[in-house]
Amino acid sequence: MTSILHVPYANQLLAELPEVERNAFMADCETVELTFGDVLLQPTQAITHVYFPIDSFISLIVVIDSDSRLEVAMAGCEGMLGSSLVLGIAEAPLLALVQGTGSALRMSAANFHRQLLDSPVLHQRLKHYLYVVMKQLAQSTACIHFHQIEARLARWLLMTQDRAGTDQLKLTHEFLAMMLGVRRAGITMAAIALQTRGLIGYHRGEINILDRPGLIAAACVCYNEDRALYAKMMTLPPA
Repeated sequence: MTSILHVPYANQLLAELPEVERNAFMADCETVELTFGDVLLQPTQAITHVYFPIDSFISLIVVIDSDSRLEVAMAGCEGMLGSSLVLGIAEAPLLALVQGTGSALRMSAANFHRQLLDSPVLHQRLKHYLYVVMKQLAQSTACIHFHQIEARLARWLLMTQDRAGTDQLKLTHEFLAMMLGVRRAGITMAAIALQTRGLIGYHRGEINILDRPGLIAAACVCYNEDRALYAKMMTLPPA
């Protein structure tokens, strides 16, 4: 493990904490490296640790059976994994799969509960974040039902780019089909449409974002609405 003293405060939930709260929180954390494909939590599994990604990101996936999975949320440097502990629920509701390799801050569930009692600003920010997650989950349900695959793919690529911090995304059509809950042929057609418009380039499992403003215009309204909601809720003063 790397000493936490050498890790920048890159997680947005923690960056705006008062210095006293932030220092106390960081003292209970350790830095861990998350690797693509790692499963951090299984549905109904007891949550023993919470994670605050720095430059990694995690997909939250509903599992129906071994062949039916659907990503419903994503947690990167704007969020955390294990937020149900804020509600006093120690059971994981979803599969947590590392989608982007990188570092994260990790804390035991016991220390996290203590921090919630001792850190009022942190507790308030996490309640705001929980509201954002609830709203985004509802938005995702409507998005899947009403929006076309091409617009949903554009949104998903933007969300991934935001958290990966790079224009080059290593993604196969098979993986994208699983994340969006559609057939591989649908992803292929949508990717071809975006590539034909000069918005992305795709070659052998790598997608390059070529025109971000154009991709935002091609995405469904959910992308901008999600970002606006997060910005609004995370800048609200404490109640």
